[in-house]
Amino acid sequence: MNIARSKSIEVLEEKMQAMDDNSVRYHVLEAAKNFKSSWIDLGRALYSVLKDKLYKDWGYSSFDIYTAKEIGIRKQTAMKLLRSYYFLEKEEPVYLKQEASEAQTASAVPSFESIDVLRMAKAKKIDEDDYQALKQQVFEKGRDARDVKKDLTALIRQRAEVDPEEAREKRKVSTVRRFVGTLKALKQELQINKLLPAPLLRETEELIKKLEAQL
Repeated sequence: MNIARSKSIEVLEEKMQAMDDNSVRYHVLEAAKNFKSSWIDLGRALYSVLKDKLYKDWGYSSFDIYTAKEIGIRKQTAMKLLRSYYFLEKEEPVYLKQEASEAQTASAVPSFESIDVLRMAKAKKIDEDDYQALKQQVFEKGRDARDVKKDLTALIRQRAEVDPEEAREKRKVSTVRRFVGTLKALKQELQINKLLPAPLLRETEELIKKLEAQL
């Protein structure tokens, strides 16, 4: 989302005029106004609003309604902002401190979309060297999120090709888990309706335990 010097900015400024400029609510709107130059400030502010449910104090029944009506951003964008900011707070606190102390310009701050791709890379537990390479592309070279996502997709595909045994193990676990779920559901139905003798049901239970041991 791009917040340009337009009608949306004027709407935010009008709302700010009616508020105490020392209030949390005012500062969240100010962060939204400056979104283009520093999404991190808005992510940090929204995180506080969501965590403390401040939007309820301001007359909104949900966080989604608050961000849409007061801030003017969609739920999808708000959640991506929150995920990206929380990822930095949890995984890259050093960068957050640098960003705050150096007051980096917009061109030096990676986009929240790029940070979200980096978050996905961490969640997929790619090799540490590969993660560090992606991190360098995001933080130091400011690569576009689409390009970083392509790199991540290529790394995941390459990993599956290089390690077919690991891919096979994942397929096995996924298939066995589905099989166990089906067996449990059928066993329960058979038991409730008394469609099989007790010894067979016990054998079925033993089979389920043996399969679960494989997981």
